[in-house]
Amino acid sequence: MARSGTHARQSCFQRRTGMADVNIDEWKFVLVILASALACGAARAEGAGDPAVASSDNGKYADKDGNPTYKVSPDGVVDWYTYSGFRRYHSDCHVCHGPNGEGSSYAPALANSLKTLSYSDFVNIVTNGRKNVDAANDKVMPAFATNVNVMCFIDDIYVYLRARANDAIPGGRPPSHEDKPEAAKQAEASCTGIK
Repeated sequence: MARSGTHARQSCFQRRTGMADVNIDEWKFVLVILASALACGAARAEGAGDPAVASSDNGKYADKDGNPTYKVSPDGVVDWYTYSGFRRYHSDCHVCHGPNGEGSSYAPALANSLKTLSYSDFVNIVTNGRKNVDAANDKVMPAFATNVNVMCFIDDIYVYLRARANDAIPGGRPPSHEDKPEAAKQAEASCTGIK
């Protein structure tokens, strides 16, 4: 696949599976199947790994293993996707997981969880949900597989939480961010269907 604007618009999932021209319903179905396979142990990565930027594609950064990662400049400016992840996290996730990924009585602190949770495990849990019900716990994470406000931005949410897990950014809204790349605009319109 050529590294063009099309490549930049694709999520890590789309690049890894070669499914760039799939409509959103097909994409969701495939993502659910992939996450189920990962849950069964088909592909397990150990922990979140080194978050250092190893590659860049139109403002989207990846670590040496190809997992989404963040970039924070010395003056505190975050990449667009980390900022977008902050926005999406606080739109759909913070109600249970607390502000800034710090947890609550309902759900764990994701800023801590992402210190050891791999990208594939994160995608699996968000897609399929998780139940932790026993004598001491009654916690249920709902599946977000059909929520485009989460699934279309899952890489963004991951990089935001990864930055929080590594203390690369403080809590609260990042004070400054890079401009939204054209590739991000196109990917958002393609995935959500909203132009």
